[in-house]
Amino acid sequence: MEGPIFIPPCGHPHPISGEEAPVTMGHEFSGVVYAVGEGVDYIEVGQHVVVEPYIIRDYVDTGEGSNYHLSKDMNFIGLGGCGGLAEKIAVKHRWVHPIPNDIPLDQAALIEPLSVGHHAYVRSGAKEGNVALIGGAGSIGLLLAAILKAKGIKAIITELSKARKDKAKEAGVADYILDPSEVDVTEEVLKLTNGEGVDVAFECTSVNKVLDTLVASCKPTAKVVIVSIWSQPATINVHSVVMKELDVHGTIAYCNDHAETIKLVEEGQINLEPFITQRIKLDELISEGFERLIHNNESAVKIIVNPNL
Repeated sequence: MEGPIFIPPCGHPHPISGEEAPVTMGHEFSGVVYAVGEGVDYIEVGQHVVVEPYIIRDYVDTGEGSNYHLSKDMNFIGLGGCGGLAEKIAVKHRWVHPIPNDIPLDQAALIEPLSVGHHAYVRSGAKEGNVALIGGAGSIGLLLAAILKAKGIKAIITELSKARKDKAKEAGVADYILDPSEVDVTEEVLKLTNGEGVDVAFECTSVNKVLDTLVASCKPTAKVVIVSIWSQPATINVHSVVMKELDVHGTIAYCNDHAETIKLVEEGQINLEPFITQRIKLDELISEGFERLIHNNESAVKIIVNPNL
């Protein structure tokens, strides 16, 4: 966790939202519609929804094939402006996605990070029958693994934390779980792939040693997808990239991914319940939420704040 790097510092308001620190956080959230604006006819009061939490200029096209997530000054609701931890929030209708009312709202809050995993999958070009190595079993790594499983891709996860390894087992999203403190991950990957290496690797830790392991574990012409947000420069074994003709891809957030992720949850291909490790009251946000994430991050996958508890 690299901290709130998208929050505009005090004295430097965001050019679109006009907001600066302090802001009300919360970019992974769901809710119930209590009012709709003029001309909004596909969303009704009382409907359950999730929000694709973008702050993007109004003129930017969000249609199929556009890269609106890469537009100038892009930021996120809950980071670059008021977010889901507010009692109520007004959101432009193009960012609101209706969901079936039988998807519990606490689970629905995970559709945002699930969409991050889906976009990484899209960027990878992975196909059914491929083998993937995921570096890190935090929330993004685990939800990415859930996407891969739904798409028929075998997932190997490398992770140190016992709690996260246990969660990967409980959720059933990993075919193999490797602990780098116990085994040589690359050697094990080669054994599991008949000496070939993986078709695609996903970096979800912002730890350089993990990136090195992923590159070493790839087969020739494989793809390495960097999913995590890095606040510091990293190095990569360029010789291996060249000699194996690896493709290295970056990925950020999501772009027209929410519809497919909602469909996967709605159809029962992905169960989000196992990824919730704790539910807390709003007044426990600091003590049981932020403090736990800062000082004992490895014990949590997703902590859900439920104001109705």
